[in-house]
Amino acid sequence: MISEKLNKAINDQITAEMWSSNLYLSMSFYLAKEGFDGFATWMRKQSQEELTHAYDLADYVAKRGGAALVGKIDVVPQGWGSVQEVFEHVYKHECHVSALIDELVNVAAAEKDKASQDFLWGYVREQVEEEATAQDIVDKLRKCGDGSGVLYLNDKLGQRK
Repeated sequence: MISEKLNKAINDQITAEMWSSNLYLSMSFYLAKEGFDGFATWMRKQSQEELTHAYDLADYVAKRGGAALVGKIDVVPQGWGSVQEVFEHVYKHECHVSALIDELVNVAAAEKDKASQDFLWGYVREQVEEEATAQDIVDKLRKCGDGSGVLYLNDKLGQRK
């Protein structure tokens, strides 16, 4: 059985994951409008991944006898500058999500819920990868400048499965 405190904390994370999904979907729309279909495709897949995180968290809460809830999802930004600025925002956001997940692990530890700690460590590991991927894209975009390298990277990221 999951504690009320941990149930609430996971529900807050479900809402945060839904917001993240909307953020990346908004970024996808923006990038498509700017003519970067590959980046837009990558971002749409990232949006779907964040939604999957919310579903996984909700399923976990239900399996532990809790109640999964979605809170109010605030409006997301609608516009950015360059592609590099978009991905810098992605990196900063992934760092923020990492902090949220770290706090979830802390709540599970304080509640002495080892099963939840184990479950959440999977998210910690995945989050490390998401941060690293975002940082790698930002680093590549910085090397590209405004030249043809951005178009090449747009094509490569558009191949994301």
